[in-house]
Amino acid sequence: MSQMNTLYLVRHGENRANLTKELSCRIIDYPLTDKGRLQAEQTGEYFSTLRVDEVYTSPLKRAVETGEIIAARLDLKVAVVEDFREINVGDLELDAASLENWAIHFHVIRDWMNGKPETSFPGGEDMHSAVRRLRAGIEQILRGKSGRSIIVVGHGGQFASGLLDICPEATLDILRNQENHNCSITEIAMHQQDGRWIGDLIRWGDTAHLHGEAADLISGFPDAQLRAV
Repeated sequence: MSQMNTLYLVRHGENRANLTKELSCRIIDYPLTDKGRLQAEQTGEYFSTLRVDEVYTSPLKRAVETGEIIAARLDLKVAVVEDFREINVGDLELDAASLENWAIHFHVIRDWMNGKPETSFPGGEDMHSAVRRLRAGIEQILRGKSGRSIIVVGHGGQFASGLLDICPEATLDILRNQENHNCSITEIAMHQQDGRWIGDLIRWGDTAHLHGEAADLISGFPDAQLRAV
C-alpha cells in the first residue's frame, strides 16, 4: 500500500509588514497584529474540527506565533523548520518599502512564472533555491509517515513558488487568480511517486473559515497593476 498524508499549507496571520508593504525574510521580523492573532485563533478553531497530528512553522515570528496559536487549540507542539522561511529577497529587504523595489520584486516573480527560474533577487535567491528549500522541508517532515494530517505555517511567496513542484497537475492560473491571503489554507493530498512526495491539490488559498474582522483581508501587494504576472 502506498503512503498517503494530508498536508495543510497555512500562510501566517497579518503582521506589520503586510500594512507597511515591507519585504521581510531575514532582517525584518514582526510579530502578529491584533487582527493577525484573531486570524490565527479562528484558523485554530477551524482545525479543531479536523484531525491534525503535527504542526510545523517557518522560523519567522509571524509564522511561529500563528503556529503556536493554532497548535495550542489542538493541544499540539510546534516544530520550527528553517527550510520553510520566506523567499530571500536579498537587498530589497534592506531598503524602505517603495514601488521601485516592488517593481523589481514583480519582475523576478514574472520571470519565475514565465519559465526563467534562474532569475535571482538582487543579493537573494532564485526560484530553484526557494523551491528546493520547500521541497526539502516537506520531504523531511513526511519521511516515513503515512495517514498523517500535518500543518505547515509559512509564507505566501514560498508556497506560491513551490506549488507547481509539489503539485505537478496544478496550473499557473491558480496562482494568477487567487491571492494567498493571511491565514489562508491550502490543502494537498500527498503520495509518494518515484521516491519523492507529490501532491494532488485539493484547494488553494482558502479563507472561508475567517469571519468578522479577521476576514477583512488586506492585499500583501502595493499595487494591483504591478503584480500582474
